[in-house]
Amino acid sequence: MTAEDFLNGQVLLIDKPLTWSSFQAVNKLKYILKKQYDLPKKFKIGHAGTLDPLATGLLIICTGKFTKKITEIQAQEKEYTGTITLGATTPSYDLETEIDATFPIEHITEVLIEETIQLFLGEIDQKPPVFSAIKKDGKRLYEHARAGEEVEIKARKTTIYEFEITRINLPEIDFRIKCSKGTYIRSIAYDFGKALQSGGHLTALRRTRIGSYNVIDAVDPIDFEKIVHEN
Repeated sequence: MTAEDFLNGQVLLIDKPLTWSSFQAVNKLKYILKKQYDLPKKFKIGHAGTLDPLATGLLIICTGKFTKKITEIQAQEKEYTGTITLGATTPSYDLETEIDATFPIEHITEVLIEETIQLFLGEIDQKPPVFSAIKKDGKRLYEHARAGEEVEIKARKTTIYEFEITRINLPEIDFRIKCSKGTYIRSIAYDFGKALQSGGHLTALRRTRIGSYNVIDAVDPIDFEKIVHEN
């Protein structure tokens, strides 16, 4: 690869590590590429869809002229795997915040879980988590939430193409989901627990695919740095 290649445009598949923000991953690659190829200050680079720090998996990063492809890539179907822990909820719907309520799980059976999945297939109404980056009244929702402010969040249409339970070991259930752009898996975890007459929150999440791009072909940012230095 040459500087010209990255300026003309590349699609880079990164396997985002746990605790890294998507912004950190982009900045890491920007630093690596600018240093290695002496790229200009205004070198364009960006990601095609945020992954939360507590999630791992496929982060697509576009460089140069290919940053124009970001909107197109973001619109494609996504696939995730992860774990929902039943019997408890958190304000953020994941492990970012502490448990705020607990619920019984003794009544939950494999049959009930499989029946409840059917409620989540197809087009559904979904409320984004209060701890999300969506803007309301000029501020991010998570800024309102951290300030203790209550805001009304409108439900949005999203589509779940596939929802498969891959392991049941209560209170944990593992899943695989294929969904449309804008789906919050944290909200799925919360709503799924509620539909089971219990509670639920997301305790693991990995993005495995965006359109035809697969995490199998992605590399860790540290490995990416090694590859760049070797070339």
